[in-house]
Amino acid sequence: MKTLLSNLGIAGLLALSLGCSPQSNEQTESNEETSMESTNFGGLALYTLRDAMGTDPKGTLQKVADAGYAYVEAAGYADGKFYGMEPAEFKSYLESIGLDARSTHMGGVTLENADEQIAATKAAGFEYFVIPVPPMGMFSFGPDGMGMKGTPEELVSILTQIGEKCSAAGLELLYHNHDFEFKPMEDGTILTDYILENTDPAHVNYQMDLFWVTKAGADPVAYFEKYPGRFKAWHVKDMSEAGEFAPVGTGTIDFARILAEKDQSGMEYYLVEQDNTFDLDPLEAIKISHEGLKKFGFN
Repeated sequence: MKTLLSNLGIAGLLALSLGCSPQSNEQTESNEETSMESTNFGGLALYTLRDAMGTDPKGTLQKVADAGYAYVEAAGYADGKFYGMEPAEFKSYLESIGLDARSTHMGGVTLENADEQIAATKAAGFEYFVIPVPPMGMFSFGPDGMGMKGTPEELVSILTQIGEKCSAAGLELLYHNHDFEFKPMEDGTILTDYILENTDPAHVNYQMDLFWVTKAGADPVAYFEKYPGRFKAWHVKDMSEAGEFAPVGTGTIDFARILAEKDQSGMEYYLVEQDNTFDLDPLEAIKISHEGLKKFGFN
């Protein structure tokens, strides 16, 4: 104690008796903010909260940050705006609450509007431009489930052209799968295999949805081995015993086994997503999933 007092001197004793100075308070607050930010990890696909994002985007994004997520993927682009915000405004707001704009699903992209959508994506601070289903009217949905009109060759041509545009703008293009891309087409072609074998990894890669791969009866790890480095992002969603969407950690998918092969997969980021939370409030579901991420060692 004597050493401490002598080192502090009279000015130090006075400061201790009066409490911290404004400067030290600011430093403490800064340290607390840094500590809070450092505890946030992982990403959230905002499609999970699409209803809330449609009514109160800023308030909902704050709740995403409060739930412990570090970055987000958008799924709400229309009329040149993300969730009703100009790209620069969207970027600024995310930064103000400590969230990173990692990727965005751009389901309405065409060869005609790609330049405009890529420019908006870049202005909003995103790094990845994701095509969520076969674009330009090629996606089909009916009683037999999801599928594709047209040919694999046509899809690859579109992905390649848009991928080259993304690369030129400093973005990365990813194609997001559902289950049908892992099932044989009428001629036996597996669409995912065709895409990966006929595109240049410099311009086109995959965002693997782990639920839909599993739903199709395929093995994510086997695909990592077959096409190493091509799966730059993952959608992490669990599957219930009944085969339905479930919060991460409450279902049957062995994420620990999959995560152990992340380096081989090429995974650069991952996102929690739950297409339907059923009777569970989506905001509660994302909190459960964030805890589930810890269970499997995501960080």
